[in-house]
Amino acid sequence: MEFKRNILITGGAGFIGSHVVRLFVNKYPEYRIVNLDKLTYAGNLANLKDIEQAPNYVFVRADICDFETVCGIFEKYDIDGVIHLAAESHVDRSIKDPFTFARTNVLGTLSMLQAAKHHWDGKWEGKRFYHISTDEVYGALELTHPEGIHSDISAHEVYGDEFFRETTRYSPHSPYSASKASSDHFVRAFHDTYGMPTIVTNCSNNYGPYQFPEKLIPLFINNIRHRKPLPVYGKGENVRDWLYVEDHARAIDLIFHEGKVAETYNIGGFNEWKNIDLIKVIIKTVDRILGNPEGYSDSLITYVTDRAGHDLRYAIDATKLHRELGWSPSLQFEEGIDKTVRWYLDNQAWMDNITSGEYEKYYEDMYGNR
Repeated sequence: MEFKRNILITGGAGFIGSHVVRLFVNKYPEYRIVNLDKLTYAGNLANLKDIEQAPNYVFVRADICDFETVCGIFEKYDIDGVIHLAAESHVDRSIKDPFTFARTNVLGTLSMLQAAKHHWDGKWEGKRFYHISTDEVYGALELTHPEGIHSDISAHEVYGDEFFRETTRYSPHSPYSASKASSDHFVRAFHDTYGMPTIVTNCSNNYGPYQFPEKLIPLFINNIRHRKPLPVYGKGENVRDWLYVEDHARAIDLIFHEGKVAETYNIGGFNEWKNIDLIKVIIKTVDRILGNPEGYSDSLITYVTDRAGHDLRYAIDATKLHRELGWSPSLQFEEGIDKTVRWYLDNQAWMDNITSGEYEKYYEDMYGNR
């Protein structure tokens, strides 16, 4: 079968990647979608059960740092577009093991860029290398009244009008964000040096189905279900902007096809929440769906020592993406949280398979030790 395009999506068995793969496979039957994933702890092919037999879908287990293998994939499938999501992404893990983050996020991205450059050989027309990054590369935003986070002044007075914009100076504070900042610079350097048609996007915190349960929202849903403590860093004052993962996938689709080469686009939900307020929304939603009395799980909140270098506030300004390409989030946060909670409670077997480690044993049997 002849395909109109051959798109390589890295990290496609992960959280955001699986949503992007599913969207592209279903929306573009004329494209061949090649999903490259190493199947580390956060990769799970169960995320893509519904499309694994699609005629335009191919899965390849590989490491993006394996340059020769990546070159072979470009050659075999004649790749003309890359959507690069593969990355180590958990801040806590980066604090414990920064070498792994440097290897995957920096050298892995360089391997992908060099393989694309080698295969395309300067013939840039119709080619595109799209790199997905994070708002954490920008560092932290100052609060207008940091001492007033618990006072009676308005949220606007506390948070002010400052947001991360595409022109915001990079100031990463964790090994994770430092590794992503470095990879962003490499992507832009390949455009400036070789003319490669690249795009970079920086997104805010994602939530929704299929997220690995070490992350806040699925972790807390699962802990409430099992009556386990809900660990809150510090006083829960850290502020994050939340984006429903399917809205992010729509943005990636739009930017891949219509975004301008060499541009940066910020993708955010216009949706800031203090961690403690977010947690209370999750508790209220889970208790309501499970039929528990209001306030039933409030006692599970447990304050723990704050994370080292924990940035106080992130907030994305996605005005450029809306103005130039017409994208905006489709869901209000409470609606997105309700959908997310219901998905995890309705898919307890998926969650249990991960938390028990059974999924890793399955891939070890299938592919050997990783």
